[in-house]
Amino acid sequence: MRTIATLQEADEGSITLDTIDVLKDKDSVRRMLGYLPQEFGVYPKLTAEDMLDHLAVLKGLRARGERRDMVAALLSQTNLYDVRKTKLRTFSGGMKQRFGIAQALIGDPKLIIVDEPTAGLDPAERNRFLNLLGSISEEVIVILSTHIVADVRELCTRMAIIDNGEVLMEGNPQSAVDGIAGRIWKKAIDGRDLESHGQTCTSARSG
Repeated sequence: MRTIATLQEADEGSITLDTIDVLKDKDSVRRMLGYLPQEFGVYPKLTAEDMLDHLAVLKGLRARGERRDMVAALLSQTNLYDVRKTKLRTFSGGMKQRFGIAQALIGDPKLIIVDEPTAGLDPAERNRFLNLLGSISEEVIVILSTHIVADVRELCTRMAIIDNGEVLMEGNPQSAVDGIAGRIWKKAIDGRDLESHGQTCTSARSG
């Protein structure tokens, strides 16, 4: 994901986005990309409105009127318009993540990359954020990285499981769940028996 976002070089291989060679034409990729990393920084003393306006300038939007209309639309889309004059340091975790999506949408990107977006959010903010991502994905390609299985099942039409850079499987999330039906069991045991039970399971797998 960092390589697609042009933040690090690839060791090998190739990446193509539409007709763009991602590894050779990074400027073109950046113009059509929105990125929300797991940790992203903001100027805490700026308001949401001023910060988005500043980021829009950095993204190349010079016309003041165009920026003003776009900032208002993005704040409305992420349900932050009523707090547009509020300083970012006062935002909750969920509000910051929604602001992160707003900044990722600057410039009408064709691809948005989102890294662990719901980590640490309370249930209400998590649902609000998932609904936002779902609505965005109707018009924009969204690549979502998460360890929360429920997020994948609720949002994604296509998934991949990657371990140490190797793709272990890919496909539809529901098909993956159906594929392990009858192969996973649950058992309630006393905490005092946990260690011996774990040893028994390990021996059974080895056999």
